[in-house]
Amino acid sequence: MLDSTRLRWFLHRCVVLEQAKQVHTQLVVNRFNHLEPILVHQTLQLTKEFSRNVVNYVKTILKGFQSSTRVDSKGLDDDSFSWGCLVRFLSQHRKFKETVGLYIEMHNSGIPPNSHAITSVLRACGKIENIVDGNSIHALALKNGLCGCVYVQTGLVGLYSRLGYIEMAKKAFDDIATKNTVSWNSLLHGYLESGNLDEARRVFEKIPKKDVVSWNLIISSYAKKGDMSNACSLFLAMPEKSPASWNILIGGYVNCREMKLARTYFDAMPQKNSVSWTTMISGYTKSGDVQSAEELFGQVYKKDKLIYDAMIACYVQNGKPKDSLKLFSQILESNSYIQPDEITLSSVVSANSQLGDTSFGTWVESYITEHGIQMDDLLSTSLIDLYMKGGDFDKAFKLFNGLNRKDTVSFSAMIMGCGINGMATKASRLFKEMIEENIPPNPVTFTGLLSAYSHSGLVQEGYECFNSMKDYNLEPSADHYGIMVDMLGRGGRLEEAYELIKSMPMQPNAGVWGALLLASGLHNSIKFGEIACSHCVELETDPSGYLSHLANIYTSVGRWDDARNVRVAMEEKKLRKPLGCSWVEGSNH
Repeated sequence: MLDSTRLRWFLHRCVVLEQAKQVHTQLVVNRFNHLEPILVHQTLQLTKEFSRNVVNYVKTILKGFQSSTRVDSKGLDDDSFSWGCLVRFLSQHRKFKETVGLYIEMHNSGIPPNSHAITSVLRACGKIENIVDGNSIHALALKNGLCGCVYVQTGLVGLYSRLGYIEMAKKAFDDIATKNTVSWNSLLHGYLESGNLDEARRVFEKIPKKDVVSWNLIISSYAKKGDMSNACSLFLAMPEKSPASWNILIGGYVNCREMKLARTYFDAMPQKNSVSWTTMISGYTKSGDVQSAEELFGQVYKKDKLIYDAMIACYVQNGKPKDSLKLFSQILESNSYIQPDEITLSSVVSANSQLGDTSFGTWVESYITEHGIQMDDLLSTSLIDLYMKGGDFDKAFKLFNGLNRKDTVSFSAMIMGCGINGMATKASRLFKEMIEENIPPNPVTFTGLLSAYSHSGLVQEGYECFNSMKDYNLEPSADHYGIMVDMLGRGGRLEEAYELIKSMPMQPNAGVWGALLLASGLHNSIKFGEIACSHCVELETDPSGYLSHLANIYTSVGRWDDARNVRVAMEEKKLRKPLGCSWVEGSNH
């Protein structure tokens, strides 16, 4: 039989869950239940990445505790300590709603909270903007005499500052007898969250012993504002820089589209981490530089899920869906430690949506069920887009109606789907619902709505929609003009379409002129066909499709010589119309 000393030795060396379970069995068999809190603490402390299996196992232990209170040698309530460990673990791993839920369960079980549990749940309440439970926890801390603890007081400063109650945060801060750097940082964070950068800077200057967090907070705020001059000056003045400090500066330059400066600091960074690589890959993604993103991806020795997600998203967002699916397949086939989650699957679903493979949606729904992945709003929206484009409206509407929070992206996916399928009435109804719920539309919203009106021949409604974009501080893009040209052209209003093109504030692209050329073919208009084709030839390196269409227009009105001359010119220049080419894609058709 193992003695208590020997079991304690094993407890402190448990590295993985299976080892913890084996030691736990010995604790139960040898009736050393008083050592279970050490097991809980060690298991959670050594679990560096979030694990649902670990959480469920610890919950089993907690619920199996005897109802009698066990007190260890330090006079701490074991149950309170163990529950507090799990509350803190969930909060540390950003499972904030679950943190609050577990704390409430702990309270309802009659287990008194300790300072670690209070501090962790206050942080969680701040993160999910839950002032109601936050106030209740504050009251409970007062009742249990925990408000004299500097960690709890600092947690209160963090709660109220994050939720915008800056005066209450300041009062909680002033009540702290011995302020530490964490307390100062909480107040600093509060002023930054409230948007008062000037006051935040004054607080920053007053901090007696600034740590890396103090510097990172203030640098991050300047970077978010796009004030990279101040951000860089502070960064260079830092006595000691952490990887997070470098990532904040690099991320600031990335957001300002200053990729050369971002790359300069990235290359100079002494110790890069996953966030560093991901930030740069994401920056190249936004700038459309897939080659540089691939170059960095290839340099990463040990790729984690974040880096794979970034590269998959890069391919999807830059029109390379097949490359993204190839990379996703490598993850599945390698039997690696990387487990795709809702973020990974969302990008992969978008890739299949681009390819028109709606059958993938069924596979994804089976995969998330099999692996216990949460169907969040991001993944649901990607599936909505997939199903709408594939014409599976029932599935799309079911997912849409089941969303926890409808936003601009989800509404736009639905409206775009309606637009592609010519469902003008439903698109219009969704847009109205969107506005009534004070959800701002974006350019994609109007692309979908205009497409719906165009396919349905509703020119007047299309005009009203197009003109209303300015009411939402949106400027029509070349694509929006292209849809309007297509809509007017389909209705035979070629003169209006041409005048609209001439009024464009930007240079009309080949998609816009292509829409006019297509309409000219529908209505056998030589005049506008020649105008549109001449512009297309100027804009495209391979104008074969446009010239072929013009030749067809000549043929349709009996101008055989002109049609022959165009085809002879194409032959002389060795131009061939590509099979299945679609040169009006700029008009979203």
